[in-house]
Amino acid sequence: MERRSRQSRQLFILISTILVLAGCSNLPDKADHRTTDPSKDNVSKVLTIGMPTDMETFDIHNHNIASTEAIHINMFSYLFKRNSDLEIKPDLVESYRIVDNTTWEFKLRKGVTFHNGDLLTSADVKYTLERVAKDPSLKEYPNYKQIKEVKIIDDLNFQIITDGPQPALLNRLSRIGSGILPKTYIEKNGFDYFLTHPIGSGPYQFVEWVRDDHVTLEAFDQFYGGLVKDWDRVVFRKIPGDSDRVNELLAGRIDIAENLPPDMVQAINAQDNVAALSSASNRVGLLALRTTKGFATADPKVREAIDLAINKKALIDTALGGYGIQTRTRVTPGNFGADPSLFNTSLYNPERAMQLLKEAGYAKGLTITLSAPVGVYTKDKEVAEMIQAMLGKVGIKVNLELMERSKLSEMRHEGRNKELLLLSYGNSLFDADNALDLYRSGKAKTELDYSNNEVDDLLSAALINMNPKDRIAQYQQIQKIIANERPHIYLYNEQSLYGVKKTINFKPRTDEMIYVPEITKK
Repeated sequence: MERRSRQSRQLFILISTILVLAGCSNLPDKADHRTTDPSKDNVSKVLTIGMPTDMETFDIHNHNIASTEAIHINMFSYLFKRNSDLEIKPDLVESYRIVDNTTWEFKLRKGVTFHNGDLLTSADVKYTLERVAKDPSLKEYPNYKQIKEVKIIDDLNFQIITDGPQPALLNRLSRIGSGILPKTYIEKNGFDYFLTHPIGSGPYQFVEWVRDDHVTLEAFDQFYGGLVKDWDRVVFRKIPGDSDRVNELLAGRIDIAENLPPDMVQAINAQDNVAALSSASNRVGLLALRTTKGFATADPKVREAIDLAINKKALIDTALGGYGIQTRTRVTPGNFGADPSLFNTSLYNPERAMQLLKEAGYAKGLTITLSAPVGVYTKDKEVAEMIQAMLGKVGIKVNLELMERSKLSEMRHEGRNKELLLLSYGNSLFDADNALDLYRSGKAKTELDYSNNEVDDLLSAALINMNPKDRIAQYQQIQKIIANERPHIYLYNEQSLYGVKKTINFKPRTDEMIYVPEITKK
């Protein structure tokens, strides 16, 4: 009853806000960014999407953020691309064959042009893939370092030479790192110029990026896949507040609201012109634990106690409104290498947690720090506060450190995170390697300070194993080790929530991409 009453109050506030805004028609509409050129304004053909965070960068190789790729996927063409059913299909590639275990040969579509009119050739593929495969400073480097060389045969034909067999190569070539960059354009103008004047070969081309406000793209009339008929322009607006995004949707200023707050679903569905849509996702909420000597979480018993003290079902039911599934792994169903025995399960046992703390020498309790973002992940602040309360009940005092994304990213980059860090990871590779690669001793050094020789050996073996059955077994063994040693404590597999106008057809995707050509008018 209390929850229903709260939702009713929220709905009343939202509708009241809309009426007030409608009555202020003489005021300038600062929130409407549907076009930056009034002469081109055609409201009916502009798609506007409200997102909780701003785009990170136009460097497709130096980020691993799904919401940023959700914009990039409309500007850059990939060698392969997943369709709405998440099947890997050729995009820029017309055909391909496996020459041997380390050599793959590809043929490009003929006549593909970049947004400036330059033809896309094998030279652009070589420039793109070798850039990310040979520069360890780039965030996408771990996902492409397996590429040893790209050999150009002619303008349309090329070979990719890999460092050992690569069973997941097509997975790698169907994500943002294979969004082909314009070699000649970048070499002529410099990469810094490209970052402010980006071009690709996708269905939409760049118009402007006003930081912390919006990104505007317009349809590219020479796109090889054909002009997108329904939308001349697409605007991705940063609207950090959950209630603000809902207000903008109900007021008709945006067509799609990303990251819909679960407690607003009922209010949205009560309206005639909008609806709430949910979708399975690859995103897993988790806690990163510092295993460095000197931290309480270096003790396996303390890590286990923290895990057992957290009621994951309560987190899902309360903070996520029921839109999630308990998990002890990041490799969710539908991903290669998933272990069903670790999914939809939890070890919640606060009594055992208190006993473990006593055995670890903390019978009188201990104090730790939990760092968490605000407005980045679904109900991140509320989740962090609930975890703080749950751990407090077993004798763990939690100092909660809430921060914006930029501050959180800076802290992680510098390795200043303390005992606990709340994060949420997706998996655009749809392969266990992407989810588990961060447990390699070298990669896990800064944030987790985790190292396990057996995990290192299994990861190295699975990476080049062309036998699918054996490879799955290797990844499942790694997941069991991680679930037991807990450098990460996995909480839940999220479901994505969107608010959408009923005048459009929009099917949420598990990979969280918003590919505008798939969105149509009714």
